[in-house]
Amino acid sequence: MKEITRRKFIATATLATGFALAVQPISAGVITTDTKGLVAGAVKIPVKDGEIPAYRAVPASGENFPIVLVLPEIFGVHEHIQDITRRFAKLGYLAIAPELFVRQGDVSKLSSIDEIRPIIAKVPDAQVLSDLDATLNWAVKSAKGNANKLAVTGFCWGGRITWLYAAHNPKVKAGVAWYGRLVGDATQLQPKYPVDIASKLTVPVLGLYGGQDTGIPIDTVEQMRDRLKSSSSKSEIIVYPDAPHAFFADYRPSYRETEAKDGWQRLLAWFKKNGVQ
Repeated sequence: MKEITRRKFIATATLATGFALAVQPISAGVITTDTKGLVAGAVKIPVKDGEIPAYRAVPASGENFPIVLVLPEIFGVHEHIQDITRRFAKLGYLAIAPELFVRQGDVSKLSSIDEIRPIIAKVPDAQVLSDLDATLNWAVKSAKGNANKLAVTGFCWGGRITWLYAAHNPKVKAGVAWYGRLVGDATQLQPKYPVDIASKLTVPVLGLYGGQDTGIPIDTVEQMRDRLKSSSSKSEIIVYPDAPHAFFADYRPSYRETEAKDGWQRLLAWFKKNGVQ
């Protein structure tokens, strides 16, 4: 994509409304968090080549809020991810979920995962990490966020990025990766996987994985655990033996209430333990 075209595209990109087309139909038991007592909605984040949309939720009063970067699945910042930011805001956090695929395409409008995957494959890790740096900068300068209390959490695709961003930015106090892929073939756009950075990691990351996840074999989880032993990060990995992939996704059939609630409580405890509260 030519630079002028890309600039124009991301300048006009908007945040998804509702749930992504590829995840229909939506479960009847989906969790819905209101905006009472919050400031919540779309914002624009200045990045190197323009602006990207993001969803931000924060308490309506106060300042110096702890920051949580919320990283999406391959479906982008659709209603589920937006709801998660509101859940954090209800607990006193400034939560922000940037739309990290906009230069490559609008995944919310695609109706199948097979259409989405080629777009995600074109997203460079370097671009993502840079956009997250820009999002953090915006959160501190424009949204009353506390740079000294920074956490990151992500789901599936965002789970992998959670590990990578924790390695990229040592100012992160805590990370929680939900079933992010740990091992893969290096490419020019995605040169490293979590297992490649594990031994040098200094930021404490909690990994939450499903024992029945057909896309993330348990042997790769154990490989990651082994690599983490030589790091100074004090990271941990929890495996829920009976849980499938995307067990936190309350809008999908994969949702497992018991494991999801336990994982959420572990996340909050992890943030508190590592000074992000």
